[in-house]
Parts: sequence; structure tokens; C-alpha cells
Amino acid sequence: MTRITPQPGIMDIALYQGGASHLAGVEDVLKLSSNENPLGAPPVAIKAVSEAVLGMHRYPSTDHAGLRAAIGEVWEVEPERVICGVGSDEVLQFVTQAFSGPGDEIVYTEHGFSMYPILANMAGATPVRVAEDERVVSVDTILAAVTDRTRIVMFANPANPTGTLLEMAEVERLARSLPSHVILVIDGAYVEFAQGYDGGLSLARALPNVLVTRTFSKIYGLGGLRIGWGYGAPELIDVMMRIRQPFNLSVVQLAAAEAAVRDTAWVRDCVALNADQRARLTGALRQLGLACDDSHANFVLARAGSVAEADAAEAALNAGGILVRRVAGYGFPEGLRITVGDADQTGRVIAALTRWREEAAA
Repeated sequence: MTRITPQPGIMDIALYQGGASHLAGVEDVLKLSSNENPLGAPPVAIKAVSEAVLGMHRYPSTDHAGLRAAIGEVWEVEPERVICGVGSDEVLQFVTQAFSGPGDEIVYTEHGFSMYPILANMAGATPVRVAEDERVVSVDTILAAVTDRTRIVMFANPANPTGTLLEMAEVERLARSLPSHVILVIDGAYVEFAQGYDGGLSLARALPNVLVTRTFSKIYGLGGLRIGWGYGAPELIDVMMRIRQPFNLSVVQLAAAEAAVRDTAWVRDCVALNADQRARLTGALRQLGLACDDSHANFVLARAGSVAEADAAEAALNAGGILVRRVAGYGFPEGLRITVGDADQTGRVIAALTRWREEAAA
């Protein structure tokens, strides 16, 4: 009997694990495990959704013209160089599927987003993991790993789960040092939270082998709708468009995203809140003896002195009804990734960890 077998690489994929949402026996759970916006979605997006559902018996547009025009207007990019997807994950899937396959390599960094090796394996390519330098992406290490088989280099900036940022000069050095046959993918899921950094848009405009991706899941609070976009050279976008499902975004998704991206005042308010509470949380964690780098995202990675200490800290947070993300799979078994909340939520985290330290010292 002929055996049904999957394509090469698929059985090497470890299933993605999202942030936990529930604590047994706790009703008032504070979920700080998935880097969601503590203010939720902007009211204009909620209104747009409520209106769009009346037309959900109609097929959505296939060209996403309205959303691409809005993105172009707000981010000052050419709409024809924008591609939209079901979250930025799908845009990352487009580029890996379109430009890599068996025998090819995709380079990513040791603490990079766990979807990167998954996407490489989906395409049948070989994921190549390279070291970072004190939790920061290392340009020299990446360049040393590039071979004739390398087709894509993929990294997030700001990074997840570290929150660290590679300076723009180094990003440009990487982009300009790569061979012309290698595509540099700059994942900008958290770029709005990083001050003075354009997420690589200028490089993607100037260079034919740079693609940047963005998401509506973080700053715009639309994680439940799954919307993202990418920007790159027309030659890249044209190829990727050919494998995009024509109706990959619904009328509801398109309406919500277009309304959200135009609400620049909402973004400014969310950025300001995050910067204030991120500094507060970072300072408190350090005072409590938990190491953390300066974060440029909407979370802070707290590093305990041991796995046992991290277990105890997480137990104290859980006892206070608070969920955070353990990131052992990212190379930090002693790490707790904590989403930055509003003032009350941040206070709740600090209070729970303070009680933990006080009880341990008693």
C-alpha cells in the first residue's frame, strides 16, 4: 500500500504555543502574556466593524485598494508596493513560500520569533539559527552564516521576546552587505513603540531585496481580527501577490484596519501610555532584583537568577490573577515576558512581585 507522506520539513515543525488566557479558579484574570493593547481596539475601528457586518454577505475586494491607500497615506509609502495579509505572519509566509524551498536556507537569530523556523520548514527550506550578542541581533554573526544557499534573512526589530533594538545604522549595514540574491525581511510588529526608528521603510524603498512587515495586532489592538501588511520592491510584491489568496481579508478586517490606521491620535496616546508604564515596570523589576534590558516594545523581558526563581515569581503573579509568558522556547528558561499594561495593571504586577519578595525575605 502506498503511504501518504507530508512534504519535507513539515514534520519538523513544532506547534506554535500562544500566550495563556485562563487561570483555574480565577475570574478576574489579568492577561499579560500576548502583548495585547491594554486599551483594546480604537473606537473608530469598533464602529467600522459594526457597520461592515451589515455587508458581510458580499465578497471583499481582492485588491485591498482602500486599506493600501490608507497605509500609503499614513506611512508615506506607495500603495502599489504594499501587500496585505492575515496578520503579518501571512506576509512572512508569502515571502518564504515564494522565494525559498528545498535546498535553500533561511537565517534567523537565536532569540527570534518562533514562527521563523516554522515558516522555513513549511517551505521545505532549512532554518539556520545564529547567535545574538547579549540579546541583540548581531550583524556580523548573520553575515558569517550567509552562504550561496541562503535565500532569506529574517529578524524582528524591536525583537521579541527581548525587546531590544538594533540601531538603524547597523540595520542598513546588514542590508547593504547581503548578497543581491538574499532577501532581508525586517519584522516590524512592534515598531510603533520604538522612538525614532522607521522600521526599515526607507531601506525597503531604496533596495530591491528588503521587505518590511507590520501588524495591526499590537498598537492598533486588532489581534483578534488578524491583519498585517508588508512593503517592498515592486518585483517582490508582484511575486508574493501571485500566491496570496484573492479573498484573504474579509470586509470586516478591511474596514477595521482602514479605520484604525487613520486614527493617528489613538496611536500617539497608546505609545505615550506604553512608554510611561514600560519605564515604570522596568524600574520596579530592577529594584526587585529581576534583570531586564531596556525594551523598545510593549513588553519587558524579566530575567530571574534561576529557573526556580522564575517559577516562584510566576507562581506569585498567578496567585494575584496575573498571566505572563514563560519564554523557555526562546532560549530564556529563567525569563518572564510581561506585557506593559495601563497604570492599574502595571501597579498590580509590581504589587504582586513586591509581596513575593517580602514574603521570601520574611
